[in-house]
Amino acid sequence: MDSLKKNELQITACKVRIGIIEGTYNAKSGHPGGSLGLADTLTYLYMSHLNVNPDEPDNAERDRVVLSKGHNAPALYAALAQRRFFPEEELQTLRKIGSRLQGHPVMGKTPGVDFSTGSLGQGISAACGMALAGKLSDSVYKVYTILGDGEIQEGQVWEAAMFASHYKLDNLVALVDNNGLQIDGNISDVMSPYPIDEKFKAFGWNVICIDGHDFEQIEKAFKSPVVADKPTVIIQKSVKGKGVSFMENQASWHGAAPNREQYDIAMAELQAQLSMLQEQGGEQK
Repeated sequence: MDSLKKNELQITACKVRIGIIEGTYNAKSGHPGGSLGLADTLTYLYMSHLNVNPDEPDNAERDRVVLSKGHNAPALYAALAQRRFFPEEELQTLRKIGSRLQGHPVMGKTPGVDFSTGSLGQGISAACGMALAGKLSDSVYKVYTILGDGEIQEGQVWEAAMFASHYKLDNLVALVDNNGLQIDGNISDVMSPYPIDEKFKAFGWNVICIDGHDFEQIEKAFKSPVVADKPTVIIQKSVKGKGVSFMENQASWHGAAPNREQYDIAMAELQAQLSMLQEQGGEQK
């Protein structure tokens, strides 16, 4: 990845994080921690990888994204806004009555949302169904699903993993966001899913492990050759609350919105990061 492309992705990811804080602050509720940790991955997917078109959000041959950890909708919405599925200003309507941006993704209501999620563990099953449908219809689209590391404590996830392997869904890519925290604390204390990589290997998946904040590693993972007849899982090590100093690695920010003082601090930090990245981009040009 050349330095200019990397800088552009970092700038957009910073804007996604700003959108997450903007949305959750105006909603006075939501899930900023995990959303901030997903910003880099979603930025790469929507700005550099997916076959999607904001002008044709329902195109039958588009790639599908299922946010199985649906409570991280603020990150998905902010990425969709950067991809111009809807205006950025709409992020301020998060969770408000009548808004297209509800607390969890709603298909048919929000442009770019491919499946309604929120009940943890179920999104990957829907993604398996989409992938199998693509296989049966000889379609070229790929299906991507994003799970939390706490979410994979759900038994249904492993039924879906077995299904995907059995039906040789090599058009399916799952991403496990391994930030090590869930609403009740450390995942290793609540119900350890480790070793995540070995579990997926045992279920017949192609496994890739990356740093979820390194765009070069992200790109290499998503551009890796398809392993015939095997679904792929990308396990990304990430930081919950990434980009906002007082939110990083804090389980308390799983589902708490910033107040005015916290909003001002978070926005000042992110705006400073954005200005620095934009200056670096100017130097490169």
